[in-house]
Amino acid sequence: MQHHHSSLDPMSPPSANMEEEKKAEEATTATTTTELLLPSSPAKVLPNFVAPYGPTVHVSKHPVLAHKLSILRSSSTSPSSFRQVLREITFHLGYEATSTLSTKDIPITVPGTNHIDHIDAIGSRISDKVALIPILRSGLGMVDPMLELVSNATVHHIGMYRSKSLMPVQYYNRLPKKCDVDVAYVMDPLIATSATIISVVSILKRWGVSEIHVISVIASKVGLSELLKHHPDVRVTIGAVDEELSADGNLLPGLGDCGDRLFGTPILGDDEEELVHPSKRKRTMSVASES
Repeated sequence: MQHHHSSLDPMSPPSANMEEEKKAEEATTATTTTELLLPSSPAKVLPNFVAPYGPTVHVSKHPVLAHKLSILRSSSTSPSSFRQVLREITFHLGYEATSTLSTKDIPITVPGTNHIDHIDAIGSRISDKVALIPILRSGLGMVDPMLELVSNATVHHIGMYRSKSLMPVQYYNRLPKKCDVDVAYVMDPLIATSATIISVVSILKRWGVSEIHVISVIASKVGLSELLKHHPDVRVTIGAVDEELSADGNLLPGLGDCGDRLFGTPILGDDEEELVHPSKRKRTMSVASES
């Protein structure tokens, strides 16, 4: 009977193919071990968010922002901590949002190592005229960190509140008659139904702003889609997207009433007290603190 050597025969000499297979197996094992020891960076998973909203929308995937957003959502966060964390989140989102601003070259001098000689160099300066548009009340908590980023920006306030029918009502507008702004950043921590943001963007377009950028901490999926449907040319930078809205148009899980949490004010009492002075309402800050 004729005997054939097989690859399983211990007496058969090792072939070149077997040696190559062994090296490939060792390389795979080494790679697997390295991957277990060095997990991939979260920043490499989703560096930017496009689908399904499009290239004008950026949803931050930064782990530090996700950490701070959880603090902002928490019901145990005090008003002072809420203000500080909102400031930090706004600075992060604003840094990303301002990445599209235009710059121009300017001459600068750099001190030499001997602190006497100065070296000529070329620097950059923001060439766009920037305006910050906080939507009262909660948008006020985002102004200072944005001014730290763009110190020469002007600030124009627009006051809006939501009626019982969830329609926006304007009660304050300090836009100058003449528009001399290249880029306007609309700031509101929450985009729920988006009716307020849509209305403010329309006001700014009628005023004459050519480029509008919305900065918000959390947006609802429905609200973000509605905003882009009415204003597809608007840029949006947000920290997270919540899937649901309650029957009364609030984000779920959201973070509660942002204005109340920002300024430490109580929720209004019954609907019939809306037009009553706070000192005459049944539920006031002093009453709440005594109970």
